[in-house]
Amino acid sequence: MLNWNGIRSRLRDYPWWLVGILFLVLGTFYLILTQPTFNEAFAFIKAGLSVTLSTTFSAFGIALVIGLLAGLGRISSNVLIRNIATLYIELVRGIPMLVLIFVIAIVVVPAMVSGLNALGATLAENGLPFLAALFSGIENKEVPMTARAITALAATYGAFLAEIFRAGIQSIGKGQMEAARSQGMSYVQAMRYVILPQAVRNVLPALGNDFISMLKDSSLVSVLAVRDITQVTRLYTGQTFRYQEAFTTLAILYLTMTVILSLLVKTIEGKLRRNE
Repeated sequence: MLNWNGIRSRLRDYPWWLVGILFLVLGTFYLILTQPTFNEAFAFIKAGLSVTLSTTFSAFGIALVIGLLAGLGRISSNVLIRNIATLYIELVRGIPMLVLIFVIAIVVVPAMVSGLNALGATLAENGLPFLAALFSGIENKEVPMTARAITALAATYGAFLAEIFRAGIQSIGKGQMEAARSQGMSYVQAMRYVILPQAVRNVLPALGNDFISMLKDSSLVSVLAVRDITQVTRLYTGQTFRYQEAFTTLAILYLTMTVILSLLVKTIEGKLRRNE
């Protein structure tokens, strides 16, 4: 005898949203395989995939380091360190990301290059020509836009990751730190071997979601003429005026990548819950 209640329950809980997304993705790839205009657009746009992925992975790796240091700074007992970390986080969170990308790429990076050149001149005056040559020879035009884009994304997301790390660390009971210190560990050792492993485990899903967000926000680096898939699409439409084919393909490429990553994050989150 059929269990209609069980069938209705399964149908109700079935991820129909995923079916809808798969329908869109498969339908678009069918057009790419069968329609010459879609095929041509895809062949042109996919050249930017490597730039998009490399930029995202590089920026997120740097952002993890910045976020961890800033998160530790936010809970530091040192007033200076805590205020510097808080200043950085509030500055970044208070400025739109697109504006920050322009500011870091066009204002901050050239200022850093000028500062290094000034440092090189100072070293030369103090009789250190070898070190001076390392800093004096840097020119602003030699810093590629891809490096500036990675720096901008890393600096921006570092502030958001800092809050995630801070929340993860503070979610661990204070008794854990006290127990570790009572065993003879220093603060750094207790944080490294006891607190951080548990905190990172707790915030892994949030970190995964921020990685997905960075993948999508990496499209903003196209304003710096970085040849990611968004910029390549703009170049293609400027040549062919096939906006429908190009931007449909672009949207589906981003959707495919984010859905795959979302399912991966949910899988990791489910394993963590089962282990708990």
